Amino acid sequence: MIKLKLNYFIFSGLFALPFFMMAQEKDSIVSTKKEKLNVEEMVSDTIALQAEEVIALSTVDSLPDNDFVLIKSPLTKKYNLKDNEVAAKYDSLWMKELIANAPLFDEIYEEVTTLDPDSTYVYDLDTDTLKLRLEKLNQKTPFNIAYNPSLENVIKSFLTRKRGLMQRMLTASQFYFPLFEQQMDNYNIPLEMKYLSIIESALNPKARSRVGATGLWQFMYSTGKMYNLDVTSYVDERSDPIKSTEAACKYLSKLYDIFNDWDLALAAYNSGPGNVNKAIRRSGGYKNYWNIRRNLPRETAGYVPAFLATMYIFEYAEEHGLKGKKVERPYFETDTVHVKSLITFDQISELVGIDKEELKLLNPSYKLNAIPYIEGKNYALRLPVDVMGKFVANEEAIYAHVEKELKSKESPLPQLVKQAQENRIRYKVRSGDYLGKIAERYGVRVSQIKNWNGLRGNNLRIGQRLTIYPRRNATASVQPKNTPSKTTVTSNTKVHEVRSGDSLWTISRKYPGISIENLREWNGISGNNLKPGTKLKLCDCSS
Repeated sequence: MIKLKLNYFIFSGLFALPFFMMAQEKDSIVSTKKEKLNVEEMVSDTIALQAEEVIALSTVDSLPDNDFVLIKSPLTKKYNLKDNEVAAKYDSLWMKELIANAPLFDEIYEEVTTLDPDSTYVYDLDTDTLKLRLEKLNQKTPFNIAYNPSLENVIKSFLTRKRGLMQRMLTASQFYFPLFEQQMDNYNIPLEMKYLSIIESALNPKARSRVGATGLWQFMYSTGKMYNLDVTSYVDERSDPIKSTEAACKYLSKLYDIFNDWDLALAAYNSGPGNVNKAIRRSGGYKNYWNIRRNLPRETAGYVPAFLATMYIFEYAEEHGLKGKKVERPYFETDTVHVKSLITFDQISELVGIDKEELKLLNPSYKLNAIPYIEGKNYALRLPVDVMGKFVANEEAIYAHVEKELKSKESPLPQLVKQAQENRIRYKVRSGDYLGKIAERYGVRVSQIKNWNGLRGNNLRIGQRLTIYPRRNATASVQPKNTPSKTTVTSNTKVHEVRSGDSLWTISRKYPGISIENLREWNGISGNNLKPGTKLKLCDCSS
């Protein structure tokens, strides 16, 4: 078994550039004599699944005295931690691209679960040419790739109905595929298996299906626990790219050991080995996927064709005019550090000057936007290398600052857990309700409500009960001083002018209560591409 430390070493070694820290400028912190601090343990109950687990949240054994001071600039009102300039600023395209891709999970999930391989689609692709290409793929992979009309239908469907999604996956895949390939090579798994993550999650580590499967590889809670993926109130390691990928490799290896066939291993990954065995029995003992497909659950019947179609499209993207955005670096230039104290994303963002949304993107396994410190466990913080330089160069001062804040008020982590449990509500749909309206009322996203309740579409029925974890009270919303209410902005603003870098998702985030579906419906948009300068209506209005 590969240990966690080795995983992070490999991951960092693949994508991080070496850097050398210069001497820190004298005015960044004021240092005094170090003394050991004895910090009382802070104990909190986890959710029901871990109710018996007592978590000791304690700080690093030896911290500098709290006389370490981090000073805000009187002009900018921001902390100005110093570090040498060791690398070019990371390309912000990646963050925009991946954030914009988050809603694609719903689209790919709907496609795969309802896919009908027997439906035909019109696309200019000669059958003989397709047969030749599939044969070439078959020669270089251990999957059984043979032409059949069902596979041709799925390929043509993806090249027409899901063309935009596939093109965006060509770009987003550069973010994760190097990691997947490294782990699959470690476990002697076909590297083409990386395409499975596209049809499982659309490369969204926070993806959650209507039945609760979570992460890039869509692990259910019980299967995740089998492969040591920790799920608590604070952390969901099914969303950790490194740990979940290793778990997926172990699970796929086990399934291959059972069936000795990668196609059947794929089918079992989706529906479970029991359903595959039943299909084999019902087919009269056949062991070829295409011979047992009609005996598999409907969702699995389209699962392997969707995987093979995705593989084909990636391998022959250029021939079909598909081209992802190419960048020089396939991943953020990032590095990791094990935290030595409980620290929140708000604190990290404020101290080292990184956007909170980027923190969430790089650290998707932390459920409450905070990294706990637990005796016997190693929780890592991932940052771009230039920001990591600031963090490491000022580490002692940062932990002293965090400790001072934690002493001044009750630990935020147990409060967040308690609040999430207490605020869970069951909402009864009333006449005139729609998802955007309910989401705005409780300060959550439409996609969250859909995930919590297993909703595939946007239709609601009167009397329907919805589970909601509100971020704010339904009756009041506390706004920062001198900051206009976002709700007020929404009601008074009827048009949004598209700027460079905008996407339907980022625009919907700016206006609470407005979903991607609303923007498409009100503006007659069918795809995801937006042209800078376009004016989008923000209401169902004529203006």
